[in-house]
Amino acid sequence: MLSIGELSRKTGVKIPTIRYYEQMKLIAAPERSSGNQRRYSKTELDRLGFIKHARDLGLKIEDIRELLTLAAHPEQPCAQANQIAANHLGSVRAKIAQLQRLEAELARMAEGCSSGKIENCYVIESLSNHALCSESH
Repeated sequence: MLSIGELSRKTGVKIPTIRYYEQMKLIAAPERSSGNQRRYSKTELDRLGFIKHARDLGLKIEDIRELLTLAAHPEQPCAQANQIAANHLGSVRAKIAQLQRLEAELARMAEGCSSGKIENCYVIESLSNHALCSESH
């Protein structure tokens, strides 16, 4: 059995986050020692590792909850798990595209600046007048 501190060290999940996941019912309320200290088993360690990995990949709590439910029924088809991953992949790709547009716009602004005086600064002018931007962002 692990204390909450040990669980935190082994998973890299901060103690307040572990408590939050308990409140969200992503992990079960742990057993308590005679001194009322939380005690976690390998099952909770593995589950918290799953949650952390999913969060590191940017999955939403609702999606993680659904994936945990699916994982509890290994005999079921995995179409829903695949759909969750595919939906998240679409979101990630959309964010990447948006970041690439922002990168291009910022590069254009920086390249347009002659590094003269602020009164002639293209960066300041572009931020003051959205019409100077090459596209919406």
